[in-house]
Amino acid sequence: MIPNLIRIVILIISWISVIFMPKSSFRKYLPVSIFCSLLVICGCFFSYRYKWWRVKGGIAELIFHDLSFIFGPFFAGTIWIFHLSFGKFKRYILLNLISNFSFSYPLTYLFEKFNVYKLVNFKRIHLFIYYYIFAFIIYGYQLLIERSRKCSQVRGD
Repeated sequence: MIPNLIRIVILIISWISVIFMPKSSFRKYLPVSIFCSLLVICGCFFSYRYKWWRVKGGIAELIFHDLSFIFGPFFAGTIWIFHLSFGKFKRYILLNLISNFSFSYPLTYLFEKFNVYKLVNFKRIHLFIYYYIFAFIIYGYQLLIERSRKCSQVRGD
């Protein structure tokens, strides 16, 4: 009961935070956030196959868990980090360092304590590195989107 409540609260808080963001930023960074979500979904498939983490219950609980994190803090967090730092690479890397470290260490400790999930064949350092690598991938993806937009504006599309 408590793990599901925590998942729901995390999802709701993530989306409430987006209300305070300018609509232009939301629209601008929505594609990169969707791309990041797809990367995390792929990672969830690997996590199931290789038992990176465990969620109490069956496959339905695991899916609910994964989706609440993917479409909650990862989705909204990606948009927020890009809104606050895109174009300032050092700030972007620092924000990702802080958010990924926070998720991998103190938050994962709390989530394990409240039985939200338990890392099995994945250590906290792996979790940190795994998601930190995503930061570089999705930054490059956003750069491609920006380049495409600029080319479209020059051509008059």
